[in-house]
Amino acid sequence: MVKKLSYFSLILVFSGFLIWEYKVNVLVWTLPKIMNFVNPIQENIPTNWTEGPLDSSDKNDSRPNIILILADDMGYNDISLHNGGAADGSLQTPHIDSLAKNGIWFSRGYAANATCAPSRASIMTGRYPTRFGFEFTPVPDAGRMILTWLAEEDDSELKTRIDKELAMNLPPFIEQGMPSEQITIAEVLKGAGYYTAHIGKWHLGHAGGMDPLSQGFVDSLSLGGAYYLPEDHPEVVNAKFKTGIDRMVWSSGQYSARFNEGDLFAPDKYVTDYYTDEALKVIENNKNRPFFLYLSHWAIHNPLQALRSDVEQMSHMSGHNLQVYAGMIASLDRSVGKIIEKLKDLNIYGKTMIIFTSDNGGANYIELEDINKPFRGWKISFFEGGIRVPFIVSWPDEISPGLISDSAVHHFDIFPTIVSAAKTMTSNKKEIDGVNLLPYIKKEDSAEPHETLFWRSGNHQSVLHKKWKYIVSKKENKRWLYDTSIDPLEKNNLIESNSEEAKKIEGLLEQFNSEQEEPLFPAAFEAPTMIDKYDGQEYEEGDEYIYWSN
Repeated sequence: MVKKLSYFSLILVFSGFLIWEYKVNVLVWTLPKIMNFVNPIQENIPTNWTEGPLDSSDKNDSRPNIILILADDMGYNDISLHNGGAADGSLQTPHIDSLAKNGIWFSRGYAANATCAPSRASIMTGRYPTRFGFEFTPVPDAGRMILTWLAEEDDSELKTRIDKELAMNLPPFIEQGMPSEQITIAEVLKGAGYYTAHIGKWHLGHAGGMDPLSQGFVDSLSLGGAYYLPEDHPEVVNAKFKTGIDRMVWSSGQYSARFNEGDLFAPDKYVTDYYTDEALKVIENNKNRPFFLYLSHWAIHNPLQALRSDVEQMSHMSGHNLQVYAGMIASLDRSVGKIIEKLKDLNIYGKTMIIFTSDNGGANYIELEDINKPFRGWKISFFEGGIRVPFIVSWPDEISPGLISDSAVHHFDIFPTIVSAAKTMTSNKKEIDGVNLLPYIKKEDSAEPHETLFWRSGNHQSVLHKKWKYIVSKKENKRWLYDTSIDPLEKNNLIESNSEEAKKIEGLLEQFNSEQEEPLFPAAFEAPTMIDKYDGQEYEEGDEYIYWSN
């Protein structure tokens, strides 16, 4: 596999010289053909999930099953639990909502980062990803080339800044990942006798012991390519945009998966449903022993592709893009419903902890205004819209139904919470940044889980300290300070009137930064992101923006 990807990188470089004059338009057309030639996709290969005992070998084992469901790029307003859901409440997510009704909803759940890979690293380890240098999201080899060309063609007032030489000399995509010495949830649970399975997106590297199987999972069904179905499939409806990231994803996508790091093959249905059906097999096979299932959905990340049958249910909504996007959310909600139904059918629903969250907020490049409503900002920004995410924990046998908490909780809290629920220990307890949330859920601890939280992505950084939220875009010397106790929507910047408070928080940030590792791989791009407008809308004097480093 590594050899194939190396050949692929060489072909990309060579083809880049050949088609330089035509640049992105030609590459968008040719790249899928090159990828299918270099990394051929086989017909569907049935998975062979490990099977557990036929009956429960230890009737006294009270440890829960644990299912972690991670959505991708899900906006705060995309579930009907928050503000009535997308399309002004006409899209409902009853199954996701039911997790909250039968457990606890953390209304102030925070992602570890405003992009996917660092958040995933934090979830897996219970640590700030910058502790071990995993600060930036790995970009596929082809994606770097496309983004480089798009940046060169950019004639907008706010331009993407790029170090072209650095971008094209970063390590290969599969070598950019989480260092193998980091201890994951899966490693801890596997060591405690749990069966562990991963399904879906990984994005933490596949070389040098960084793949799921090397990081504690017994079995892994990994996302191979970005397509939910082939673009021309009769059952799919597509929505495309002219934004750089969308063009990059479409041009470098494949419809593929990989089981236990084997060859690429085509899934046998719409990817969200495919992952769901495979998850049901995992649950069925392991119903008689404790299991940990990490169901890391690709939905609802672009490219926007939904089943025609789901889009047809959204005909009352205004706009093709919203209909497709809403159809994708419906399939994700259906997935949660099927999992709950399966657990109930097997009579293990009560003893199963289910955690549902998203890796970051909704993206600005899909051109939909309200996905992070009521918050400002988007994926890749540390305004609330970029990092405020769904955060729900359900465990019917242990957690009272219908609980709501407005305490600030963080992705890295998932690790110690799961470890505690599983009644096991981790050897690196002192290095964990997160806290076990179960005492707060059960009201055994009345204190706030966190006094201070930090976010860092190169030039763009943020601190939440007690009631204060501080945000900075360093190179532009743009700074914001908000009193979240009275201004959770970040409307009134108090940086000038509260300079002493700002200095105190800047000191905390300086101390935090001094404790972090240098990035494992550097940032090659600095992309402008308007806080209150989506990508493609015109910048006007006075519009607030940040530059995001990656």
